[in-house]
Amino acid sequence: MDIVKVIGAGLAGSEAALQLAKRGIKVKLYEMRPNKSTGAHVTGECAEFVCSNSLGSADVTNASGLLKREMEILGGELIKIAKDNSVPAGNALAIAREDFSKAVTKRIEEDENIEIIREEVTGIPDGNVIIASGPLTSDALSKSIQEFTGNNHLSFFDAIAPIVEIDSIDFDKAFWGSRYDKGEASYIIAP
Repeated sequence: MDIVKVIGAGLAGSEAALQLAKRGIKVKLYEMRPNKSTGAHVTGECAEFVCSNSLGSADVTNASGLLKREMEILGGELIKIAKDNSVPAGNALAIAREDFSKAVTKRIEEDENIEIIREEVTGIPDGNVIIASGPLTSDALSKSIQEFTGNNHLSFFDAIAPIVEIDSIDFDKAFWGSRYDKGEASYIIAP
């Protein structure tokens, strides 16, 4: 197979690149950051979480936990890295965000089948392409996708959760607790 171009080194693009590379397929992974940033990213690392550090429940009796278990069974690379960089979060799988992104970036940079190219892709290239640019796609690529699909309304709904620094919390008014009384106490609950 010819080289596969993967546009976007977020969660989906990073996983796609690693899966292809694992099968001996050469990958050109395009990521515009850090040269061109977005309104939410703060680093140039691959698979950067821009809001919550939680991947949801790890309990296989619900959809979120079952999906993670299936990803693990099928050899998902990012789920392994997430587990290696997990932090206490009750019954959820949560990660140390910076450590996770750095570990994903290192894994990608060390893979001989992946070439990471730090530049913005402004149009859909020829050949074998996976577009995994997500909701923070640049305006130029978004326009190209709209023209290619004939759809003027690309939509993605999401919310960015606030990140709170621990030293900003008044522990006279907050305490450690675990979500739904499951697992270790791992975050703050305000009374």
